[in-house]
Amino acid sequence: MEVFLLVAGLVGFVALTLGTALFVAAEFSLTALERSTIAADVAARGDRRSRLVQRAHSTLSFQLSGAQLGITITTLITGYIAEPVLARIIKPPMTALGVSESVASGTSLALALIIATSLSMVLGELIPKNLAIAKALAVARATAGPMTVFSAVFRWAINGLNGTANWIVRRFGIEPTDELASARSPQELVSLVRNSARRGAMDEQTATLVDRSLRFGELTAEDLMTPRVTIDTLDRADTVRDLVIASSRTGHSRFPVVVDGDLDDLVGVVHIKQAFMIPPELQATTPVTSIARAVPRVPASLDGDALMERIRADGMELCVVIDEYGGTAGIVTTEDLIEEILGDVTDEHDYERADVAVDGNGYMCSGLLRIDELYDATGYHAPDGPYDTLGGLVMYCLGRIPEVNDVVDLPHRSPVSEGDDDSPETPDTGPEVTWRATVTHMDGRRVDVVALRPAPADAPRQPEALDG
Repeated sequence: MEVFLLVAGLVGFVALTLGTALFVAAEFSLTALERSTIAADVAARGDRRSRLVQRAHSTLSFQLSGAQLGITITTLITGYIAEPVLARIIKPPMTALGVSESVASGTSLALALIIATSLSMVLGELIPKNLAIAKALAVARATAGPMTVFSAVFRWAINGLNGTANWIVRRFGIEPTDELASARSPQELVSLVRNSARRGAMDEQTATLVDRSLRFGELTAEDLMTPRVTIDTLDRADTVRDLVIASSRTGHSRFPVVVDGDLDDLVGVVHIKQAFMIPPELQATTPVTSIARAVPRVPASLDGDALMERIRADGMELCVVIDEYGGTAGIVTTEDLIEEILGDVTDEHDYERADVAVDGNGYMCSGLLRIDELYDATGYHAPDGPYDTLGGLVMYCLGRIPEVNDVVDLPHRSPVSEGDDDSPETPDTGPEVTWRATVTHMDGRRVDVVALRPAPADAPRQPEALDG
């Protein structure tokens, strides 16, 4: 009889440990599964197990409560059965070795507790957890049937416990949910795209395109606009013939019509195609104001998605960006938006040089290059500050209007900033490189071109970066 009880206890211990493994595997597999993965499995197989997994995932809170109840029951019974059974196996050999009765009883119980807990943790929790994470769908399909039966039998207990927990959670001002959120924020998607490209699961060009598309909505009209200092305009006294000449000279197709060269006093916008509506013999005498059209105005803070809708709704495919003081900050065209996603788009009429060009071990950069574009193009990650462009950063570091041949060492991004959620994910490449900027060309008081190169490791830091 003693032997039978001993064998029955061992069999019960193994069975209960497997029961714990079942509940743990079901719990982790359901939480590791994506809704899209389950839907694809249902579409591909459409069998009973697939539908059971889908139903369980849609009532996740109830299923997890059932799994926790099952884990608790099997663990408690395992401890109740295993410890005395194992102690009964360990004690006789210790007594045979001459250990006293009291010491043998205490030691055998302690060893039984350690062995039972260790086996239960490894076989009943850790192994099924790792299997469920690695093969979530297969494990969920394997455990769906037994979990459905257990949940049906103990529904009253699960509902009671789950309802009590939900009531307490609501007291904290949080509304419980039955499903895991499958939606991802743009930041999470950007991170996924970058990781996929880094691991070779997505080619670099596709990853760049998706990355730019996801980040597009975070940009504002101020980020996307062509600044007013670079805009070619026509005066209200100009004629249609002047429009044709300006288009031939600049390669642009649209021109704002202003009063006395002041973009804040905007009459409208004209397009080169409108010139062909005027007979050639009348173009020299027809003022551009007669064909100018009103153009929508948008605040500089308008986000990229809303801005695209506004431009698409207007036949001129152009918006004027207004700053917080009511003045004209710049213009945004459809081409600006396309280039933000696809990169530079040029044709035979574009005379502009590239914003970034490789020059030896460095780069020749436009002073109008945005700070985020500067990082993508060169790898230099500027700290946050009261500037939006490379030219603004150089001017900020110098503390004055730059001159040609001015040299300045650009500041590093602080460690705190590098840990921000918005900072790009980059691998650790060792000590940070010091970037040295040299102003090579000015356009009036605006920095036009900057030579950007890594400074030699032993080179003294340029004092201009600190004097400002």
